Amino acid sequence: QGYEGDWGDFDRGTVDVPDLVQRIARRTGLAADEVQRVVDRVPLELQPIAETVQWLGQLRAEGRRLFFLSNMPEPYAAHLERENGFVGWFEQGIFSARVRHIKPEREIFELAAARFDAAPSELVFMDDHEPNVEMARSLGWNAFVFRHAAQARAELAASGWLGGD
Repeated sequence: QGYEGDWGDFDRGTVDVPDLVQRIARRTGLAADEVQRVVDRVPLELQPIAETVQWLGQLRAEGRRLFFLSNMPEPYAAHLERENGFVGWFEQGIFSARVRHIKPEREIFELAAARFDAAPSELVFMDDHEPNVEMARSLGWNAFVFRHAAQARAELAASGWLGGD
């Protein structure tokens, strides 16, 4: 249900790129340079979804407080911050590698609520991975599975978190 193994350790920030490449090469039998090329290309695949960015902009314009909680290795987190201006729209955020915990671990949610200075019942959490949503709910967060912006907007409106569109 969680993220384990080499990539889980990378998300957690307990393994760096050179060690990750060597671990994956040993485990898979792939050449280290092949693994390195894949690891290096991942940030290029982290492309924003226009509909979601637009919705975030609308929420921001409405004065909603925005926070993020993301499983993300440090080099990719730095890439996202550098390449995507909308990351600055968030009041605060947590990238897993920077706190050494990953979703769906209880500790990352507890840390997020403390950093965001909000009770879990005051927070809305959306994630595309059901175990993360289940953990958030178990800790008192209002949590929804995110499939796309229109679905999330409709679900939040139906739950009373947003006004109707």
